[in-house]
Amino acid sequence: MKAYVVGVGMTRFEKPETREWQYWDMVKEAGTNALADSGISYDLVEQVPVGYCFQASTAGQRAAYELGLTGVPVYNVNNNCATGASALMLARQFVEGGISDCVLALGFEKMKRGALGGGADGGDFATSPVARHYGIMAARHGFEMSPPTAQIFGDAAREHMEKYGTTEAQFAAVGAKNHRHSANNPYAQFQDVYSVDEILAARTVHRPLTKLQCSPTSDGAAAAVVVSERFVERHELGERAVEIVAQAMTTDTEESFASGSCIDVVGQPMSREAARQVYERSGLGIEDVDVVELHDCFSVNELLTYEALGMCGEGESGKLVESGATTYGGRWVVNPSGGLISKGHPLGATGIAQVAELVWQLRGEAGPRQVADARVGLAHNIGLGGAAVVTLLARAAA
Repeated sequence: MKAYVVGVGMTRFEKPETREWQYWDMVKEAGTNALADSGISYDLVEQVPVGYCFQASTAGQRAAYELGLTGVPVYNVNNNCATGASALMLARQFVEGGISDCVLALGFEKMKRGALGGGADGGDFATSPVARHYGIMAARHGFEMSPPTAQIFGDAAREHMEKYGTTEAQFAAVGAKNHRHSANNPYAQFQDVYSVDEILAARTVHRPLTKLQCSPTSDGAAAAVVVSERFVERHELGERAVEIVAQAMTTDTEESFASGSCIDVVGQPMSREAARQVYERSGLGIEDVDVVELHDCFSVNELLTYEALGMCGEGESGKLVESGATTYGGRWVVNPSGGLISKGHPLGATGIAQVAELVWQLRGEAGPRQVADARVGLAHNIGLGGAAVVTLLARAAA
């Protein structure tokens, strides 16, 4: 059975502690917008997977109750930065498996200011789920005093520079592109435009990554209504429907750790395999894709993902972004929303917000950031620890 997204909604992503709201307020806003976009009411929703990382157990119920008290099952999902896409994947599986005709996927996060830690709750690093990942980083690069997540991705950037000759300016070009894109996105946390030189001159977080190449902590929520083909027909939603053509989730394999490389540890092999599965299941390839929303938690990860998705050869991603191939007028438009770097990154909301942007793009509803003639979109959401989710969407049969 096919699955379609017929409604999406999100809040503006905000710097933590700048808006007086609670996580359930965020979800009410995003969920209400998604339901209104689809033209259906909450009492038609049969299941609700809710993604978040930093709230207590059953926070999903507390949030969803703001949309209605109908007694439907609510599932709490936590998969690090891939949480939103994981909730969406559950929604798709419920629909494709014939279990439900209408599922509402929700994702939210209410975060604290400052850099994310390394996943060692209470400081006990030995019990951290990502201790193996950081151990490999430390064995090759040592451990510096910079924020752990920036450090492991920054070390991946250093390896890419050493192995392929990638330049700091090429990493900065990712930040400049995504900040430029977000200027047209009213939902983005930042809407300032910066040159490559200004990106390079910003405060260094962990060389070669400067502040303007790193995603911020953010508050916000996103929602998507996922329905079956028969639901689309019954409620005459064909004009709103965007098909989830294929979707795959992968986790770490031996390849992630065998090389001792941070490029592999931060998830490039997972992303490559998830993309391979999606292309195989859909019969489409990266050459069929028009618009991409990918997980640029740091500029280096956008370059690593170009290679994992097959947009260029291994080691060629720096030249790809520098050529203009991933912005308006190029072969693809990558992160028209501004991406995580500029739109913001409330962990549980990110994966669903990526799909919301693609739905607007494929419907032709993205306003000044619209990608011309967009028919096929690809979303990529990754979580260190690890999970990678790739989703392929199409406005009509491609």
